[in-house]
Amino acid sequence: MKLSLFSDYSLRVLIYASLRDGQFQLKDVSKAFGISRNHLAQVVHRLGQLGYLETRRGRGGGCRLAQPASEVRLGRLFRQTEDQPVVMECFDPKTNSCRLAGHCRAQGALTQAMAAFYATLDQYTIADIATGPQNEAISRILLSIG
Repeated sequence: MKLSLFSDYSLRVLIYASLRDGQFQLKDVSKAFGISRNHLAQVVHRLGQLGYLETRRGRGGGCRLAQPASEVRLGRLFRQTEDQPVVMECFDPKTNSCRLAGHCRAQGALTQAMAAFYATLDQYTIADIATGPQNEAISRILLSIG
């Protein structure tokens, strides 16, 4: 399964947020990852709507995690940020034109595989991937830029 760029950027923003003690600016994340500020603005806005980030606009504004990194489950994050869970045409009754629909077992197999994919990701949090032995390296890479 290939995740969207939006989900990829969402994960990166939350990793960055977990490394910061308190508030950070959008420009900081943009520099750290070399990603367009405009793309990140859309991601941060959505993460705010979903309750992952607290955002404040204007002078003295910025972003911060709205919940502990240890509570942000990757499976849930990706379920919420993936805009197209349809893996094959037959998953969408509106556009399905496959003559094998209802007779082929591919849809059931893929549904099972997607459930396993998300179940595995549900076992991990932002804290799991941003902290631990790799934390020092990740912090050095991301927080030293700028």
